[in-house]
Amino acid sequence: MDAAIHTPGSLRARSEAEASALPQLLLHAERLAATVLMGHHGRKRAGPGDAFWQYRSAQPGDPRRSIDWRQSARTDAHFVRETEWQAAQALTIWVDDAASMQFSGGDRPSKLRRAQTLALALATLAIRAGERAGLANLAEPPKGGRAQLMAMANSLMQDGDRSDYGTPRPQTMPWGARAVFLSDFLGPPEKLVDALTSAADRGVEGILLQILDPEEEAFPYDGRTVFQSMSGAIQFETLKASRLREDYLTRLAERRDTLNGLCTRTGWRFMTHHTDESAGAALLSLHSALGPRR
Repeated sequence: MDAAIHTPGSLRARSEAEASALPQLLLHAERLAATVLMGHHGRKRAGPGDAFWQYRSAQPGDPRRSIDWRQSARTDAHFVRETEWQAAQALTIWVDDAASMQFSGGDRPSKLRRAQTLALALATLAIRAGERAGLANLAEPPKGGRAQLMAMANSLMQDGDRSDYGTPRPQTMPWGARAVFLSDFLGPPEKLVDALTSAADRGVEGILLQILDPEEEAFPYDGRTVFQSMSGAIQFETLKASRLREDYLTRLAERRDTLNGLCTRTGWRFMTHHTDESAGAALLSLHSALGPRR
């Protein structure tokens, strides 16, 4: 690492850059969250709550106060009005901040910035719905409140992993929580398998969202090309890049099959998103997929 990074001037400049980016990230995430219709994620079973769930026929032993007399007056039977049990759920989010996530092949946000924005927007939706949210890499459990959003935003803007590819190292997630992992998932999958297996053992269900730049899907390279990892640790030069396209696309498809299979085994869902697509559409899909469990 360059020793100049440790000078007071450079430290101050980096801190100021992070401080200026933080309000932008929060603002963008909150605007994005505002585009999604808010609502509580109920458990779809009877219990204490305010939201109407269903009517059922009155049974012996039901107290008179539980009978809905207006509904019962429409027929010859008595009906009980049940509300939906609404318990505060916990949402755990992992954002891959390794070097590969910095990639952007054009005038588009990096994969990392899109992941950060979606993560914070999801947390905003959860907390506004009375739930708790947190980051998987932090020791603190998911919490609610505006202060938690600020803490998450600060953590997301810290220096990331300097390795080429990231692997989830989540703290123990609450029993029955939901989780979202945002990454390109291009690195070795072994740690991901461990993380999802451990989560499934604790009744945690979630989503893997693979975020890719369009160039990583199309492989639009031809002729002499130098490929270099974002960290600079790996470099490969070829005179005929087009000859690599078929093998690359095959391996990308194989990786998706692996991720899909892992999700099937652990009860998670696999989704994809490209950085030239609408962030709002991605957020809506995630929010819908994280809806009530059946």
